[in-house]
Amino acid sequence: MKLLIVTNYFPPEIGGASHLYYELAESLSQKGNSVTVITGFPRYNVSKAESGRRAGLCSVEKMGKIDVMRVFIPSMPRNVLFLRGLEHFTVAFSLFWGGLFAKKADVILVYSPPLTLALAACWLGKLRKMRVVVNVQDLFPQEAIDLGLLKSSFLIDLFFKMEKLVYRLADAVAVHSHGNANYVKSKENRVKRVEVVPNWIDLDRLKPAGKENAFRQEYNLGKKFIVSYAGTMGWCQDTGTIIRAAALLRDKEDILFLLVGEGVEKEGMVRDALSLKLTNVVFLPMQPWDKYPQVLQASDLCLVNLKDKLKTPVVPSKILGIMATGRPILASMPLNGDAPRIIQEAGCGMVIEPGNARKLADSILQLYRSPAQLEEMGRKGREYAEKHFSRETGVRRYEEIFKWAAKG
Repeated sequence: MKLLIVTNYFPPEIGGASHLYYELAESLSQKGNSVTVITGFPRYNVSKAESGRRAGLCSVEKMGKIDVMRVFIPSMPRNVLFLRGLEHFTVAFSLFWGGLFAKKADVILVYSPPLTLALAACWLGKLRKMRVVVNVQDLFPQEAIDLGLLKSSFLIDLFFKMEKLVYRLADAVAVHSHGNANYVKSKENRVKRVEVVPNWIDLDRLKPAGKENAFRQEYNLGKKFIVSYAGTMGWCQDTGTIIRAAALLRDKEDILFLLVGEGVEKEGMVRDALSLKLTNVVFLPMQPWDKYPQVLQASDLCLVNLKDKLKTPVVPSKILGIMATGRPILASMPLNGDAPRIIQEAGCGMVIEPGNARKLADSILQLYRSPAQLEEMGRKGREYAEKHFSRETGVRRYEEIFKWAAKG
């Protein structure tokens, strides 16, 4: 089968989306499919050398058996809302343009958001007579509305109409949880097919290992009880509550908060930690992809935080990585989503209400005093990940959807 994958993020960029799609493309190509990826030149979470790797408006390269077409997409400051919104349209235009010159495929798979890119892929499919599968990872615009980032009634109406059109035009829509599937169906009753395909995790790359590893030694973490947050520090993540919880536990010298990653909220977190004179908080930049497993393995407890305003049933990809490494989770997030259900069903952690620094601090202290409970949570998380989040199962499900779509 000939497949065309359209995504805004792809290695060497570091992140859940880029590597999820790389692993999918790699596995599909190894199964004998012809896979072409259209993406941009590296822009986010990459070294300066990689971010400067651009030759003209377009280039073609090989990554194993995968054909990768890269097109120029202007970089926008991610902390300026207007420019971030404008980027949704520049990404769609650039990758649509690239799709016009790519090899014709049986099926297009497109990553959404941005929603504009999903719509552009649907139009590309109509124009070049290719079937389209839209993979919805985040529910835009509802997520932006919940967070107060999108307030214009005109834009809200425009994006809701765009969303309905995408669901109607797509030959199939794939989502990562049942809550997301119900949302899609509620927005457009003429959607042809909605399939739940949980995101997967590389269980060979991310696996349990001893805490006393090279990462602990490199950053001189010693025997501290490490409470880590590793990932994006953006508008969705309730990172301010972590800093306030750290302030409440500043007298517990054995507990260290390790905050690893980048995002629009990081500068404010650093500023708050400095103003509070917190010595129990360490900030590190986004780590290389091959070092990320060591960050989790060096941790005693891993945090997952989402703001209370976020009502969509999101399942942060970091949850799967934490489970795979056999580490316990302390999640502070809205309690009615799919993520709390997974954590509770797996028995791999504790879920508390979001935005409550006192509750977060007390929960950390409770788990700090319960090493046997932490060990059991970690073990159950790994077992659940092996059963439900294997790469092989996810790739097989996508292949089934592509075959169905290709038959029309």
